[in-house]
Amino acid sequence: MRLLALVPSVYDTNPSQRFRIEQWEPLLRERGIRISYKPFETKELNAVLYKQGQMAEKLRLVLSSLTRRFSEVRAARDYDAVYVLREAALLGPPLFERWIARSGVPFIFDFDDAVFERYVSPSNGYLSYLKFPGKTRSICRHAAHVMAGNEYLADYARRVNDRVTIIPTTIDTGKYTVEPRAQENDVPVIGWSGSYSTAQHLATLRGALRRLALQERFLLRVIGAPGFKIEDVNVEAIPWRAETEVSELRTFDIGVMPLPDDQWSRGKCGLKALQYMALGVPTVCSPVGVNTEIIQDDENGLIASTEDEWVEKLTKLLRSAELRRRLGGAGRATVDARYSAEVQAPRVFEIIESVVREAKASASVAGRRSVSAR
Repeated sequence: MRLLALVPSVYDTNPSQRFRIEQWEPLLRERGIRISYKPFETKELNAVLYKQGQMAEKLRLVLSSLTRRFSEVRAARDYDAVYVLREAALLGPPLFERWIARSGVPFIFDFDDAVFERYVSPSNGYLSYLKFPGKTRSICRHAAHVMAGNEYLADYARRVNDRVTIIPTTIDTGKYTVEPRAQENDVPVIGWSGSYSTAQHLATLRGALRRLALQERFLLRVIGAPGFKIEDVNVEAIPWRAETEVSELRTFDIGVMPLPDDQWSRGKCGLKALQYMALGVPTVCSPVGVNTEIIQDDENGLIASTEDEWVEKLTKLLRSAELRRRLGGAGRATVDARYSAEVQAPRVFEIIESVVREAKASASVAGRRSVSAR
């Protein structure tokens, strides 16, 4: 079975791709599915898109990618099905998705963020206004099946399509393993992983972390937002690198995932929390969106709403290695049971197989009707 994957980014650079279709691919291949990736971004576009400025260069490269996308969509007839992650094109209305739907080749739409909400990226400013967030409804409507990362997103898709399945973001538990440390950190590490655009969420903890630093010793390690600082807090901010991501996350004694309670954040699928938990790192999250489904407070992690709660719960973890071990172990067990690629990839295979089977059955019926009408 041949699957054309229209994805946003260069392989192994985009979190949605890496923890969804790219992670499922080996397990789908075992079941006979061959995936051809067609990213919207080129390496050149990826290199500048998430940096501030260079709008003219970004626009030039985006237009070039749009032109290339036309030929890739025309080739969809050579495949059994098409997989679309988030959107077929970075900008503009859902033209490509409509063309695929009219071609008779079924397409599966997968989304793990509230991409139907308008979000202005700190990196791209006015370019974000060309994204047409309202097109998500149209894409859901034209899709043969929708895979949504959580219930909030699934509820949106069900308004226009009754073939919707929740497939959570998953972790490769063969890669994310719990390993004994050769040596404990001299100072406990509170860690966060993200990007320049999501560092604004970590910044919401400024007050709590400054208060915490007055009474506890710790290092705040920030991955993916170089230059991030908090006054009076010991911060180590480093770039994100795919090849060192897991080893750097393993240095955390505590992982944090603060989020504002807004519509964009409610669409989040808890990736940071799942990464920490898979490595046995005790995790503290805001009670936003899927976080409260993933974490049961004081059972497999901690939930903190207010500044006082963040200070209280981080203090408990810093002072108790036993609490860190207990919550870290329970977090890993949660990932093994519900959020591993091994658990979810077979469900993805069943969706792809059913979509292809139904499309072939419909084509066969249409062919017989055509013959009988002659």
